[in-house]
Amino acid sequence: MGTDVNELMAFISDRGGVVRAVRVTEQGFGRRAVDAAVARGLLVRPRRGWLAAQGTPRTFHDAARFGVVITCRTGAQHYGLWLHDASGPLHVAVPTTRTGHVGAHARVHWGAPLIPRDPDALVDPIENVLAYIAECEPFEQALATWDSAFNKGLVEMAAMSRLPLRPAARRVLARATPFSDAGLETYLRNRLRWLKVPLRIQTWIHGHRVDALIGARLVLQIDGKHHVGAQRTEDIRHAELKLLGFHVIRVSYAQIMFDWPAVQDLIMRAVAQGLHLAA
Repeated sequence: MGTDVNELMAFISDRGGVVRAVRVTEQGFGRRAVDAAVARGLLVRPRRGWLAAQGTPRTFHDAARFGVVITCRTGAQHYGLWLHDASGPLHVAVPTTRTGHVGAHARVHWGAPLIPRDPDALVDPIENVLAYIAECEPFEQALATWDSAFNKGLVEMAAMSRLPLRPAARRVLARATPFSDAGLETYLRNRLRWLKVPLRIQTWIHGHRVDALIGARLVLQIDGKHHVGAQRTEDIRHAELKLLGFHVIRVSYAQIMFDWPAVQDLIMRAVAQGLHLAA
C-alpha cells in the first residue's frame, strides 16, 4: 500500500498537485490508495471529483473548489509575467453557463475564451490570460504584461494577431514588442513616444547593455530596487560609456514609478541641449 500511495502522490505532483479523481482512476490507482493518502494527510478533496496534494498553492485549491480557472492577473503571476502590482484578489474565469458563488474575494471574468479550455486545466492558456489583462488593467500596465509574455517567448505576436481579439486587446497588441524584459522599459517606451526621437530599448553599446538609448548619444539607465552586488558591478562598467562620448542619465525605479514628471523633465532638457545627437 505504501508503494501505491507514493506512486499516486508522484502522479499527482507531476500534474501540478491538483487533479480530477477520474484521472487517478484511469491511471489504475484504486480507492484504497486514495483513502490512505487522505488519511495520512497527503491528499485533500477540495471539491467532489477533485484531489489536491498538501502544500499545493492555495489558488489551485480554490480554483478546483469553486470550479473556476485561474486567469488575468493571477494567471499572469502563475506564468511569471511582469505586473505593475502583484497584490489584489484572485482573478478567475468561468463559462457563461456557470452560475453561483465562486468565492467572496474573487474577481470573476465571464465570456467565451479565445482558446478552448481543457476541462482538467486550472490555469487559462496564456492567450486567454493576456486577453483578460487587456480588458482589466490600465493600458500602460497591460502593455507591460504583454511585452513580458512576448519577451519570455510564451506566445508569438503573430499568433496573437490571428486571434479574434477585442478592441482593447488589439490596441495593446499594436504597441507591444518582444524586446522589453521589464515593465519599466515598457513604460519608458510608451511615455516617450511623443518626443519623436529614435529610442532603442535594451540595446548594446560597445559591449555594454543599456536600458535605453535616446537618439545617438543619450543613455538612460534605470537602477533597480536594490543597487548592490552584480548590478553595482555592471553599473560601474556603464561609466565607461561617458569616456566614449555618451551622455548617461541615471534614474531609479522609484522615480519611474512615482515621480515620472521629474524624469521626463530631465530627459526633455537633455534633448533640448542636443545631448542625444551624434558628436
